[in-house]
Amino acid sequence: MTTVRIPAGWPTTEEQARAVQDELRGRVVLDEPGPPPGTGRVTGVDVAYDDERDVVVAAAVVLDAANLDIVAESTAVGRVSFPYVPGLLAFREVPAVLAALDALPCEPGLVVCDGYGLAHPRRFGLASHLGVLTGLPAIGVAKNPFTFTHEEPGAPRGSSSPLLAGEEEVGRALRTQQGVKPVFVSVGHRVSLDNACAHTLRLAPRFRLPETTRRADALCRKALKATEYVV
Repeated sequence: MTTVRIPAGWPTTEEQARAVQDELRGRVVLDEPGPPPGTGRVTGVDVAYDDERDVVVAAAVVLDAANLDIVAESTAVGRVSFPYVPGLLAFREVPAVLAALDALPCEPGLVVCDGYGLAHPRRFGLASHLGVLTGLPAIGVAKNPFTFTHEEPGAPRGSSSPLLAGEEEVGRALRTQQGVKPVFVSVGHRVSLDNACAHTLRLAPRFRLPETTRRADALCRKALKATEYVV
């Protein structure tokens, strides 16, 4: 397990974090389609916390996009790097996730986050933040619509409806399984929204959540339980 080092100059206040978001948001690339679904590698990232010890563990699990077999995995543990502030959650998670990604023995390919990209009040969620910092294509697949509105998509698998901030489409509610609650897909960096939804469906052949998220969640929870990290 890799130990996380909080980067020098990492924001410590809300004002500093918002300034970083404003600067990095301008670097998001929205005019690339991204890798074709079912090709190359896809990597799920997730985090788990031990609030009593002020510890965060991140996991990265690389899958073969064609068959969803695990290719590689890594974990990282460290101190929580930022207080909990709605809209600034990425500043708690990014250092640990970057450390887990850096520890992988292979290229991650597309990064799939359990969270948001453009579907964020400041249009710069975790998937966008990671994408810009790493240069990797990234998408967010969230469990709830955050503060945005949507009409219920049709019941069949693959049905979708726009996720809206007023009249702006910031993502899509996507039905990954027949009659099951939708997930909420948004672009992070270097992927189109259509492609992000296509990837999500390929990654969720049996369950509501994509296999990237399911496996990264299981790994980081296991790592958190096993660690004896002392802060």
